[in-house]
Amino acid sequence: MITAMLFAGGSGVRMESSDLPKQFLEVGGKPIIIHTMEHFAGHPRVDAIVVACKEDWIDYLKELIVKFNVPKVRAIVPGGPNGFDSIHNGVVATAQFSLNGDDLILICDGVRPMLSEKLITDCIEHTIKYKTAVPVTPSIDSLLYSTDGETCGKSYARNTMFITQAPQGYTMERILWAHEEAYKRGILNPVSSSELFIELGEKVHIFRGERFNIKVTTPEDLITLRSQFYYENYKRFAKEELKYGI
Repeated sequence: MITAMLFAGGSGVRMESSDLPKQFLEVGGKPIIIHTMEHFAGHPRVDAIVVACKEDWIDYLKELIVKFNVPKVRAIVPGGPNGFDSIHNGVVATAQFSLNGDDLILICDGVRPMLSEKLITDCIEHTIKYKTAVPVTPSIDSLLYSTDGETCGKSYARNTMFITQAPQGYTMERILWAHEEAYKRGILNPVSSSELFIELGEKVHIFRGERFNIKVTTPEDLITLRSQFYYENYKRFAKEELKYGI
């Protein structure tokens, strides 16, 4: 069984949108989280979707799921005070019906509306083979290290640096072990599931992600996303014009 577990428990402070969490901002006529969910709902190998949602927005999300007829949604659970707690709630909910340790869970931010079917498939295949799978893109910028935010005394070789993406794939056995160990060891706020494994002294398998697979976090990300949607619509309309000789 393969379950997509989306976490959308944040309020989107960096988006500077005080009245509407970023996952519910509309692009191309749909909220961002619905775009993200539809990529998993439409994938032939994904069996179920679980969402950890900001608690006071759960009813609204349920309305959107009905409005846009999103299938495969198995559970919606409250998010936690941070990203790790939201993921934990979603993992626990998934474990209620995904009982085989070899079952897969694809953990993804709710704000990845540019996911491709190929990326999801690649994540599934790599997780089956390696039990962990994290999509990454090579850093295209030089990187400096600073402890005070004002001075730098160390740089990193660019060809050794990678940007993590999602979905991140894990077997249920591995992710449940990691979460159990995290609470035992007091690791309560890792940035991502891959960083949790690394903090636990484990290695994770990485594979090539896609640069267009942006996470919508800042107003600049939203501009990029809307530009891409407009571009895709332009290409579609241009093809129709050529087809009909307009």
